[in-house]
Amino acid sequence: MSASELACAIAVGVIGWTWLGYPAVIWLLSRFRVEAPIAAPVSLPTVTAVLASRDDADSIAARVADFLASDYPAESLNVVVGVDGASDDLLVAIRAACCPQRVTIVPADSGGGKVAGLNAAVRAATGEVLVFSDIQQRFAPDAIRILATRLVSDARLSVVGGALQLPGDLPAAEGRSPVYWYWAMERQLRAAEARLHSSVGVSGSIYAMRRAQWHPMPSHLILDDVWLPMRLVMGGGRVGYDLAAKAWDARSATVAAEKVRKVRTLTGNFQLMAWLPGVLVPFRNPIWLQFVSHKLLRLMTPWLLMLLAIGMSGVLLERIGSAAMLRLLGAAGLAAVLVLLWPTARGKALRVTGWVWSLQVALVEATMNGMRGRWDVWR
Repeated sequence: MSASELACAIAVGVIGWTWLGYPAVIWLLSRFRVEAPIAAPVSLPTVTAVLASRDDADSIAARVADFLASDYPAESLNVVVGVDGASDDLLVAIRAACCPQRVTIVPADSGGGKVAGLNAAVRAATGEVLVFSDIQQRFAPDAIRILATRLVSDARLSVVGGALQLPGDLPAAEGRSPVYWYWAMERQLRAAEARLHSSVGVSGSIYAMRRAQWHPMPSHLILDDVWLPMRLVMGGGRVGYDLAAKAWDARSATVAAEKVRKVRTLTGNFQLMAWLPGVLVPFRNPIWLQFVSHKLLRLMTPWLLMLLAIGMSGVLLERIGSAAMLRLLGAAGLAAVLVLLWPTARGKALRVTGWVWSLQVALVEATMNGMRGRWDVWR
């Protein structure tokens, strides 16, 4: 086997395992795990819904109202909001816009960022269970009840994640972007991982944990929804995932907005490995293979694609020669021009290409951030 053939084999093998093989294997293995039925608890625990935000009073009040619209018993549910960068006047306005009997508004800790708001909010929380979300999502009415029930019904669980639903998940949705298909796969993968042992992280838009297992997070942490679950898994806990607990995202994803989000979250994965290196050690991390396949290998995708392109070029040069290689490139260029001249195909091709290119660029930017230790990526 030549060096070019070896490069192709490595790239195809790792990419194939990461995006196809690993999800398929995890899903198949999870089919053999029979989950015990979830018994209704004798009594529901008290719950504090926790929100960190730096938005305006109306936006925060709307998110708080959605929490309080849950079908969870009102006497057992309250809300705490940690507001980042807020003036005294804004805090007063937020308190006036929210229900004072069940809502507590606190200023975020110094340092800024989401974690500063979460740390401050959890200190003021009184519930036995903490439920986390972001400002843009809205919960299904039974979401909090499902998460709390899962936690109290299974003593092994430290965290339970819910399913983030995008506008494209609506039955009548049209023009679904690649982000929709990605999240559809991601939800099923996380559910399968949880059936085997633990989901590798949760979505920050909807998850719950036991208040007793909370520890303040380090300043400037990017991914609370991966840091908290992985730290608890390494401590012997497990991370569940319930597809029935749904949070609906009101935003329609655009290429530009999704790129900004992916740079931030992918940079957060590099930060996690730098700040919590035990996740990379097999005997420290009970779900080491899952973490490597689900998180680490995905970060290598653009570099593997480059390796594949170089390897394929080498193989073609070896097999057909430079003259035939130029003719092949010319034919590929002509095919691309024809696609662009065909109106129906042009729109779809540009749309898919834009999404794929944006994701690869985001991965490269995140890698550079990780190599430089640049964690200030909130925009």
